[in-house]
Amino acid sequence: MSDEMSKTQRSIIGRVVSDKTDKTRTVLVERRVRHPLYGKFIRRSTRLYVHDESNESRMGDTVRVRECRPLSRLKRFALVEVVSRAEA
Repeated sequence: MSDEMSKTQRSIIGRVVSDKTDKTRTVLVERRVRHPLYGKFIRRSTRLYVHDESNESRMGDTVRVRECRPLSRLKRFALVEVVSRAEA
């Protein structure tokens, strides 16, 4: 069943920029898009609110998140794993 779920749910890697709330993290996802006229690559970013049940991620960590059902007014993603820890 997890194979079926992974086909329909997106998995995204981003950086935790806020861990101030309980069981919620703010993750910054950066992507590069090409300018339609000039062709230069521009960095665009999106902030996602992520559910972190066990509060295991910290600010600066790189994490993998997956799409899920709406958990609150803003949360639409859940934490899968911490890819790398932030340097202290």
